[in-house]
Amino acid sequence: MTPTVFSPTGIRFENIDKRYGGLYALRRVSLEISAGECVVFAGRNGSGKTTLLRIAACLVRPSSGRVSFLDSGKERDGTLPRAGFVAHATMVYDELTAEENLLLFARLQGIAEPAARAEALLREVGLLERRSSLVRTFSRGMRQRVAIARALLNQPAVVLLDEPTTGLDPQGAHWFAETLRHLRDSGRTIVMSLHGESEVSTLATRAIQLDAGAVVADTRTGANFRSVLAFANA
Repeated sequence: MTPTVFSPTGIRFENIDKRYGGLYALRRVSLEISAGECVVFAGRNGSGKTTLLRIAACLVRPSSGRVSFLDSGKERDGTLPRAGFVAHATMVYDELTAEENLLLFARLQGIAEPAARAEALLREVGLLERRSSLVRTFSRGMRQRVAIARALLNQPAVVLLDEPTTGLDPQGAHWFAETLRHLRDSGRTIVMSLHGESEVSTLATRAIQLDAGAVVADTRTGANFRSVLAFANA
């Protein structure tokens, strides 16, 4: 993974509610994630994991409460950190090539030397030889690799991952675990949702269990790591 200079960044959720009509997706969620932590959100479908990640990515506004970002433990001065987000949907364009997708997003983000950055990431995700292939010809796992490359374009301080191994075969999952290890060891703050134990989950430094939109267990406050992850498959 290409080294870069970035400011280690934490995340603070304060009394977060999110309602869709009369339905609560999140209820009074208060959490602080320290800079450099690698955190897993676990929980059944509909427990609020995706909504909380989307709020952290500033793609969804909470109905009440606030999310803030921390620099050296203090709230940043209103500036958002560099962040990368991998969602359920790959958020890449089928009718563009892998390289064209990365160039498009790199230019939209004002990234210096977009061609060089795109080439470096395509090499890292194992798709350099397919750089000129249309994404619509790719398997689900290959599309996921492009999505991961897109999320890493801006060399983010915060990496948000919603079930990132979706569609990856065992070889791809192993590759992703190694990518995640490099990101974690470089000091990035990583927050991801997963289903159960895996090679990826072993890299986490903390696990948080959500149920019906509320935090019900946290290994920081004594919950058992394996029990939290097992709950996701219950």
